[in-house]
Amino acid sequence: MWDFFETVRHRHSVRRYQSDVAVEPEKLHAILETACAAPSAGDLQAYRIAVVTGQAQREALRNAAGGQAFIAEAPACLVFSAVPSRSAREYGERGASLFAIQDATIAAAYAQLAVVAAGMASAWVGSFDEAAVRAVIGETEDVRPVALMSVGYPAELPEPTPRRPLKDVVTHIE
Repeated sequence: MWDFFETVRHRHSVRRYQSDVAVEPEKLHAILETACAAPSAGDLQAYRIAVVTGQAQREALRNAAGGQAFIAEAPACLVFSAVPSRSAREYGERGASLFAIQDATIAAAYAQLAVVAAGMASAWVGSFDEAAVRAVIGETEDVRPVALMSVGYPAELPEPTPRRPLKDVVTHIE
């Protein structure tokens, strides 16, 4: 098993999957448990996660995301949605407009690392029609999809992409 830092270093956005190999239920369960272990504002977990495995539904998500074919090719797609009203009850407008979005994205980030730790791959998708995604997963207008994540066994691993040097990203304030 990899340590945490190796897991992070081995995370790549994969857009080619072995479509004939399903995600094992126990691995999917572990990924979802990890996502739900993520920190959230006031421990409210102001998000929902839809697990989409049906081919027709993954095709509909692909269409909602501008035709990104790998979404339908992967055997599973996780849809992370913010529930602004849940955060708003405790934190008002800032909870609704920011904290719920943060909660959903932190859960997605934890899930993405859990996917790597489980020996699989994923790709985070942020470009999609929210209304179309809501229709696929059966959510109401008060729920806001914020990320789609294809999940499966990779058919190929891309080369690592360059990262900006720390000196260009980090500011130390003493």
